[in-house]
Amino acid sequence: MLTLVHALGPVFVVILLGVLLKRLNFPSGDFWPQLERLVYFFLFPAMLTTRLALADFSGLAVGRVLLAVLLLLLVMSLLVVALRRLISRHGAEFTSVYQGALRFNTYVALAVSAELFGSLGLALAAVIMALMIPLLNLLCVLVFAVYAGEQRASLQTTLLAVVKNPLILACLAGILLNVTGIGLPGWSQPVMEILSRAALPLGLLAVGVALNLDALRGAGGPLVYSSLLKLLSMPLLAVGISLLLGLSHQEQAVLVLFASMPTATSAYILARQLGGDAPLMAAVITAQTLAAMLSMPLVLWLNQLWFN
Repeated sequence: MLTLVHALGPVFVVILLGVLLKRLNFPSGDFWPQLERLVYFFLFPAMLTTRLALADFSGLAVGRVLLAVLLLLLVMSLLVVALRRLISRHGAEFTSVYQGALRFNTYVALAVSAELFGSLGLALAAVIMALMIPLLNLLCVLVFAVYAGEQRASLQTTLLAVVKNPLILACLAGILLNVTGIGLPGWSQPVMEILSRAALPLGLLAVGVALNLDALRGAGGPLVYSSLLKLLSMPLLAVGISLLLGLSHQEQAVLVLFASMPTATSAYILARQLGGDAPLMAAVITAQTLAAMLSMPLVLWLNQLWFN
């Protein structure tokens, strides 16, 4: 447990530094959106491409891991939809509960994967993301279409954005470089490594800046339900699926890690674009990110005990 706290502590300290910098308005309010664009469209894709291009997957059951991701998302979706009448009062509110219960924070997931499992864990995390990101976006868009009554045009626009997602394109590029044996020749590897090292700290600062503590006021039951589903139910389901499919210790640990992540800050943008409850979404993002500082070490420790 102490080892996990030591590994996760610096990640969350950097996030809290982002909160502090936002409060101090340093360097300025318009700096952070531009930084997040740089991280999302350039630095994170560089890191994912590098890790996947250089990774050795010979000892990993990639097919079973991807099947586990598919089962995890589908079963969690069915569970949340089955509980809809209990956990929300209207459709827009439910879409934010659903996003909060299933989506994961990419920046935190990659940072923790690197801290706990090194390069191989980071590459495995990238493989999981290659399926998780497009499938989650598709499921979220479908939930908005059904429960928020969005028009078909919005659905098509969002699906097009999924296809053009820079993280997905980076994963595909890295896998292609790996399977073809091209890798990262010449100076490309040290250049990509330098860019990769900048991605995680800047991404974590951006997570902290995106938190909205004022949104927590009056969020109520839907916030609690969404957080319990995401931070407790989803990790338990990930453990069960891992055992069912016979995943290795590291494969299970990375899957449970993703399942225990707080929800994505980008969920707020989707809620605004497609008619969700944006204020509730902001509260869920903030509450889960703060709660995960306690829940993640506990979940990962219990998973370690269970596996052993």
